[in-house]
Amino acid sequence: MKTNAFLVSTLLSLSGLLAGCEKGTPTPVTPGAANSSTTDVEASCAAQGWASQGGVTNGGGTATPTVVSTYDQLKAAITNSAVKVVQVNGTITIPSGGRVSFQDQSNKTLFGSAGAKLVSADQTQAGSGIIYVKRCSNIVIRNLVFEGPGAYDVDGWDNATIDACTRVWIDHCEFRDGVDGNLDFKNTADFITVSWTKFAYLKAPRAGGPGGSNDHRFSNLIGSSDDATADRGKLSITFARCWWSQGCVARMPRVRFGKVHVVNNVFSSSVSTSGVMAGFEANLLIQNNVFENMNRPIDLMANNSTAVQATGNIFTSTTGNTAGNGKTAFTPPYTLSVLSASSVKAAVTASTGAGATIAGNTCASSGI
Repeated sequence: MKTNAFLVSTLLSLSGLLAGCEKGTPTPVTPGAANSSTTDVEASCAAQGWASQGGVTNGGGTATPTVVSTYDQLKAAITNSAVKVVQVNGTITIPSGGRVSFQDQSNKTLFGSAGAKLVSADQTQAGSGIIYVKRCSNIVIRNLVFEGPGAYDVDGWDNATIDACTRVWIDHCEFRDGVDGNLDFKNTADFITVSWTKFAYLKAPRAGGPGGSNDHRFSNLIGSSDDATADRGKLSITFARCWWSQGCVARMPRVRFGKVHVVNNVFSSSVSTSGVMAGFEANLLIQNNVFENMNRPIDLMANNSTAVQATGNIFTSTTGNTAGNGKTAFTPPYTLSVLSASSVKAAVTASTGAGATIAGNTCASSGI
């Protein structure tokens, strides 16, 4: 009886210890997998502007995010078409030559939690760039900083390129210090909205590149060539409540062919040589923006654009052309809440204004 009592007492004590261990041990989470305690599934809104045309642009909607915090996890999630929402946590460094290829997918969101960054330090022609998005549709990219190593004219890669995609919404992001550019669009890309996004060059440009420009801080190119005539009728893009800030020299944006609505933005780079650039067959509506300390805020270039209409803009301490070409631009097929120019600077430069300034995948500050 003493032996049995001892065994019972021992077993009861052991079971209590095991129960205590089970209660105190957290459930393991697979790295990169969805984790309900850290994921953000709030956003369910759809894009306005040109990205509202041709269908709804809402990315992966409210699908549970796959959380990534390393390069390998990021690449795996982006290239997996079954993953519909990717959440970036922390800073992820893109290795040399590791530019992420995001191709042939639809209905997907890539967003950052507060402070998330994708960073590249490679200035070589082949190894530069962060992400290349090609032949995709219904894509949302939100609340991410894309940071390159600085401008260097080697015909390298942009921080991000949108190639032959339709219905893309880039919202509350920051693109800075790209090697060739910050964010470019080409090859019949269409129905795109860029909202509440900041462009900057914070690092000194590297001189001596074979391209010939010692200061290639050229932010945004729309249309790759005058000969790319397949772009006619495409490249419909809205830039709304964005900020081209210090360090940008030109291409804010530079447009070929496209119907581009530049509305309620701030341009404030004192090193600029050109702001909005009207290239071959460009059709530009430049509406209720603020230009400060800019040289040639509106660059008519070779005067071979289709139409450049500038209306309601504010120019402060600028030099060079501020007018359109006397031709009426397209009429947008959508409705936006257009701010008066006097209200634009305060909205765009606010704490939740242009840039990766929101808490994650939220619609709260994304309306235009």
